[in-house]
Amino acid sequence: MALASPCVAERARHVADMTVSAYPQFSVLDLAPVPQGMPVGQALNNSLDLARRAESLGFHRYWLAEHHNMPGIASAATAVVIGHVAGGTKTIRVGSGGVMLPNHAPLMVAEQFGTLAALYPGRIDLGLGRAPGTDQATMRALRRYAGAVDSFAQDVVELQHWFKPADPEQSVRAVPGEGQDVPIWLLGSSTWGAQLAAALGLPFAFAAHFAPDSLLDALLLYRRHFKPSEVLDKPYAMVCIGVCAADTDAEATRLATSTQQQFLALRRGRPGLLPPPVDDIREHASPAELAGLDHTFQYSAIGSLETMKRKIDQVLKLTEADELMFASQIYDHAARRRSYEILATLKA
Repeated sequence: MALASPCVAERARHVADMTVSAYPQFSVLDLAPVPQGMPVGQALNNSLDLARRAESLGFHRYWLAEHHNMPGIASAATAVVIGHVAGGTKTIRVGSGGVMLPNHAPLMVAEQFGTLAALYPGRIDLGLGRAPGTDQATMRALRRYAGAVDSFAQDVVELQHWFKPADPEQSVRAVPGEGQDVPIWLLGSSTWGAQLAAALGLPFAFAAHFAPDSLLDALLLYRRHFKPSEVLDKPYAMVCIGVCAADTDAEATRLATSTQQQFLALRRGRPGLLPPPVDDIREHASPAELAGLDHTFQYSAIGSLETMKRKIDQVLKLTEADELMFASQIYDHAARRRSYEILATLKA
């Protein structure tokens, strides 16, 4: 259900002027951006620096995402980057947003995240997705077979099994992994993941920062069909949206053009490094592409503190999210830090 559909648009108008007095937990989704002209190592160190700043600002989680064959994203080896960030922070939860499970054997994921949990107890999350996180050719290079997605539900259940204490007669064990406290989340950009999360009684996170269409339908299905489990006794839904905050609306709008350009390059089949901002995105896209950008980023909070707050309040009223996660692709690292600092003032 898109924000522009009649019933949602009516509700949006109803809540547009309403403010939120108490915010849920705020968290960070980091795509480990690699700006043009920057070595990958520096980009990964920037992620650690941002995680430390997010921790000091009181953000709850810091998640990294698995993408492949995308020069502008440095977190393909997601578990390795999680270790880098967790090792340089102290209290913030660190995890995957997410690991694309059909790319991996569940046992190997259990070993990787079991190792992380052993090193950083009580701080590691495991968010799981079923998309390839890449193109078809790279999918084949990852040795992911075409039908892997069909066994996603079974793979999730298998992964849960590997984290349980091992049976004495069990011939194959996840070492490390067995008996480790690694919370599993299901991620989604459609209603499919919401239904599986409801059936398994798992927390659910929706990727509204790039796939807005099914957000409200997915949350409705998740909450309506949720079955209590040993993990959760009631639904817990997190919504991820884009954010680009600055001291003025004009500055934020300009900074956001880096994300817009990168998205356009991906849609054109030419994924690349994160480009510097431009003064007017309209000079770099066709009218159809501009309409696509407006649609894709309809939930994004872009602007000064007041403008951003109005958008976040609207998203919370629409979704009643238990937690909000924010993705911010900004070319200049200092401006990216500043974006999250402005965001954190909402909870101050």
